[in-house]
Amino acid sequence: MEKKRVYTFGNGQAEGNAQMREQLGGKGANLAEMNLIGVPVPPGFTITTDTCNEYYAIGQDKIVEILKDDVNKAVAHTEALMNCKFGDVENPLLVSVRSGARASMPGMMDTILNLGLNDEVAEGMVKKTNNPHFVYDSYRRFVQMYGDVVLGMKPVNKEDIDPFEAIIEKVKEEQGVTLDKDLSVESLKKLVGLFKAAIKEQTGSDFPTDPMEQLWGAICAVFRSWMNERAILYRKMEGIPDEWGTAVSVMAMVFGNMGDTSATGVCFSRDAGNGENLFNGEYLINAQGEDVVAGIRTPQQITKIGSQRWAERAGISEEERVAKYPSMEEAMPELYAELDALQDKLEHHYHDMQDMEFTVQEGKLWFLQTRNGKRTGTAMVKIAMDLIKEGLIDEKTAILRCEPNKLDELLHPVFDKAALKSAKVITQGLPASPGAACGQIVFHADDAEAWHKNGHKVVMVRIETSPEDLAGMSAAEGILTARGGMTSHAAVVARGMGKCCVSGAGEIVVNYKAKTVEIGGVVYKEGDYLSLNGTTGQVYAGQIATKEAEVSGDFKELMDLCDKYTKMEVRTNADTPHDAQVARNFGAKGIGLTRTEHMFFDGEKIKAMREMILADTVEGREKALAKLLPYQTEDFYGILKAMDGCHVNIRLLDPPLHEFVPADDNVQGQKDMAEEMGVTIEEIQRRVHSLHENNPMLGHRGCRLGVTFPEISAMQTRAIITAACRLKKEGFDPHPEIMVPLVGILYELKQQKEIIKKVAAEVMAEMGVEVPLEIGTMIEIPRAALTADRIATEAEYFSFGTNDLTQMTFGYSRDDVASFLPDYLNKKILKADPFQVLDQKGVGQLIKMAVEKGRGVRPGMRTGICGEHGGEPSSVKFCAKIGMNYASCSPFRVPIARLAAAQASVEEER
Repeated sequence: MEKKRVYTFGNGQAEGNAQMREQLGGKGANLAEMNLIGVPVPPGFTITTDTCNEYYAIGQDKIVEILKDDVNKAVAHTEALMNCKFGDVENPLLVSVRSGARASMPGMMDTILNLGLNDEVAEGMVKKTNNPHFVYDSYRRFVQMYGDVVLGMKPVNKEDIDPFEAIIEKVKEEQGVTLDKDLSVESLKKLVGLFKAAIKEQTGSDFPTDPMEQLWGAICAVFRSWMNERAILYRKMEGIPDEWGTAVSVMAMVFGNMGDTSATGVCFSRDAGNGENLFNGEYLINAQGEDVVAGIRTPQQITKIGSQRWAERAGISEEERVAKYPSMEEAMPELYAELDALQDKLEHHYHDMQDMEFTVQEGKLWFLQTRNGKRTGTAMVKIAMDLIKEGLIDEKTAILRCEPNKLDELLHPVFDKAALKSAKVITQGLPASPGAACGQIVFHADDAEAWHKNGHKVVMVRIETSPEDLAGMSAAEGILTARGGMTSHAAVVARGMGKCCVSGAGEIVVNYKAKTVEIGGVVYKEGDYLSLNGTTGQVYAGQIATKEAEVSGDFKELMDLCDKYTKMEVRTNADTPHDAQVARNFGAKGIGLTRTEHMFFDGEKIKAMREMILADTVEGREKALAKLLPYQTEDFYGILKAMDGCHVNIRLLDPPLHEFVPADDNVQGQKDMAEEMGVTIEEIQRRVHSLHENNPMLGHRGCRLGVTFPEISAMQTRAIITAACRLKKEGFDPHPEIMVPLVGILYELKQQKEIIKKVAAEVMAEMGVEVPLEIGTMIEIPRAALTADRIATEAEYFSFGTNDLTQMTFGYSRDDVASFLPDYLNKKILKADPFQVLDQKGVGQLIKMAVEKGRGVRPGMRTGICGEHGGEPSSVKFCAKIGMNYASCSPFRVPIARLAAAQASVEEER
């Protein structure tokens, strides 16, 4: 049986439904579903995502040939329901052609509206509608969109404005109007001709007049847009596989630009910025949908309360607001009531916040799209917790609804209130995406990327953003736009990325060529500092101090839910009492990794460390280590105290000794060290040279240092146990664990364990107090994983150092991988950077085997992960699935790991 590639919908009937996202994409599946539940949707059809993959496999000509009969039948189906005919001069049907992957990708792919127009059809529509302004406004829009999307008519240079916009601005100037909607019929006709001539001149192609040729051009262009630069970048950022493909939905056009009884808008069933349970959105009278999301015109609010809040921020009186900027609720009360009822119906049907697009054509409401709305981390948590309280979802569903990585947004810094009092507000825009951002002004996406790579924090300033700006938006701290509302491209994408954004700051004047922005009569140049408050929409000159964010009640409720369902605990990687306390405040149940080498770099500590390195005898090393002992003891005392009652896993010295002395090429540093140590520079250079290794990460480090210099392990053990005994005497409950790094042979661990046990026993006897102590090892060498059953005869626990285990399993140097890794990712040799996302098929299997082998010898053996992967959600879930006891990560990743661990438990149950 021939596989089905085209699914029709319309008039309350549909061949698809909401469960068919994989085949029909999110848009196509939801268009079908809305038909089935009685929401008014223009009829049309959806071409499947698999067809997109076929397009890339067999090419455009063959895919058109395969689809031709099915598309012709689907067009006829749409014609019958709309009672008009595609390409007909007297009673024409126009269509829109839209993309739609199974995961929401707002603005990343292409859409074409008003398709099916040519000169003859336009004149026929004028006779039919008696509305020439509407017809030629639609015609110029179609030529503009088709020219851009299908024929590739784009700006030549980044400083240039869109070539079509340049033509529009010139014609508006000639006619003496400021808004597109005020152009006369003659000016609109003129634009059509000028657009076609410009397309021919720049692209060498004539604009197609045959509607079916137009339709196939648009369908194939949407398929092509799946592999455009911005879509590829967005998929990388969001972890969306390339092989999913996009569906194409072709719908009968309904028109929001037919006059003052027509409108278009975008709305959300709840606030996408803060999660407030308040219907909100924006609309434009006598406009088409692209006008709202592109930010070309700043739209009006749908609800009265939204309009009043907007006016208050903008400093507009209630009288002026009602007269000039009425909400849809006030201007179109009956249509608003219908819209409000349907948005509520959709939220209850999907049990989630909905992002919807609609059009009003001469008093009739149509829905063009619904999807689960993109939201900030704050909104994500609040909406999930509110939906539980409202009985729309259960606790486990709420846990699964939240994206672990988006919790990071709740931990971003906010402006210090005291600093804000003295800050100068230079303009006010819309609070499009909350948060605080401070950085140097840049005007172009590629500049934002370049400045960011060079270590600068930047704020990207644009007239309006377009999907092509995605990479720059990702690199920026925040985004400021002159145009656009709360549902513009800048706002929606920024919220999805968790970026601070102020949109629609209408007073700013941007000059791309001069790279300046004028605000309130003051000219700011590229490189000047601006600060944005995405929560209030205020823009400030200069830099404003920030402070750490405070955790909200909803956030705590979510974390409590995670504790209720999780089986795996989360610890932190912390080297200071401050980091330990921060992590504990975020819910860490202990420390999974304390890197003792990070404690050696302060003034007197590094001096004593260097004395130890310079010493040629055991006695000399012990003398220097004796100077380090009190420092180490105080460090461990502070950390164990901060984590009172929790396990604290302390790794013995790991890095090669050359890291503690000035490098070969740092002559000044060597001179300073010689002077400080009271020796000749030649002596320093001799020792530095003797420490040189061709591959230090595989050299004299980890337990190998402890084997050759046992006095180092002895000193560190004495410091750890002394600190623990002091705390025990003071009434605290310390639980130190001592971890031997880089073990690959059982006897390495055995030798180190003997030193640790001997010194620990001595200290406890000296101080007259017993503290619990466990001795384990870090599994980070493949041989250790392969012989984990032998190593478990001495190790009381395993902690997996996945940074080194990944390095040694792949044979990739972490320091050099950047030279080829981008090519591996681009060419699909690797799906993800294995140093960021745990390689479950290779490294993961070594871990799984080591856990099983270890527990085979030592039943119930505690195991955990402490590499960078310990805070990456998919890696955490893998570790939970194979039965690890804990994941350890940096303090600010603790909430992310807690949510991922809880999701792993819930997913396992389901």
